[in-house]
Amino acid sequence: GKYRVYLHVTIEGKAKPKYDRCGNPRHTLGKGRIGADIGTQTVAYTSATEVGLKNLSERGNGIQKSEKLERRYYRAMDRSRRATNPQNYHADGTVKKKKLRWNYSNHYKKLKAKHTELCRINARNRQLAIREDANHLRSLGDTLITEPKNASKLMKRVKETTVNKGKFQKKKRFGKSIKNRCPGGFQATIEKKFQATGGTYIEVPNKYRASQYDHTAEEYVKKKLSDRLYKLKDGTEVQRDWYSSYLLYCYDYKTQDIDKEKCMLEFDRFYEKEKALIQWIQENHIKVWNSGIKVT
Repeated sequence: GKYRVYLHVTIEGKAKPKYDRCGNPRHTLGKGRIGADIGTQTVAYTSATEVGLKNLSERGNGIQKSEKLERRYYRAMDRSRRATNPQNYHADGTVKKKKLRWNYSNHYKKLKAKHTELCRINARNRQLAIREDANHLRSLGDTLITEPKNASKLMKRVKETTVNKGKFQKKKRFGKSIKNRCPGGFQATIEKKFQATGGTYIEVPNKYRASQYDHTAEEYVKKKLSDRLYKLKDGTEVQRDWYSSYLLYCYDYKTQDIDKEKCMLEFDRFYEKEKALIQWIQENHIKVWNSGIKVT
């Protein structure tokens, strides 16, 4: 429960390159294009040398346990707050809408101190994980192609109340996922990284719709959000996020649209890499959120 002061000294100008103990550059700068599909919890990317699909803002599996503990602390704080302030709640558990006076127990104050410190640690780990992923993408190429930022839009609750099969639909969207995985912060970081190191950062137009295109049918096919693994018109099964990153990799600078000829010519080579990636994820029992890849 004590206050801590953290001082971050910043020097104006370009950052000095980092080297290891052998004198080699710590972060290499690659050449070539990268297609990156940034979701609410994962990022899929395609480059000439590597394809990938991973969770955002994660350094090992420890962050997931810390996030669960963070939520437990918060629920314990809520129970303590309700127990010491019953006069501020209605019978249904909602907070009264008037000027309220709150009393906090010593138990609540200890929980709040633990919760605050854990939130700080988790936030710092997310920042480090985002920077590590940004450096890795920069080592694969110097031109990154992705979709426009939309994290702030996805956080908004649905305004209209709808009923489905006699039940009210939830108005919540992706607030928790975006808070834990920070897709907006990741996209802003890679944009700064590529621009600061002489690379190129490109956001495709909204009409591009990489997640809806099928290069075997040469047309846009609308898919449900729950369809993470789906089959193209010729029967080939692909992982949706990776396939979107591949279509972003096939971006045509002149027409600002999908290069259909490039999609057809290079698909088989990258599809073999995608199958090897999925097999590696399953063999190592890595849980990738909302990917549709089953791990035993």
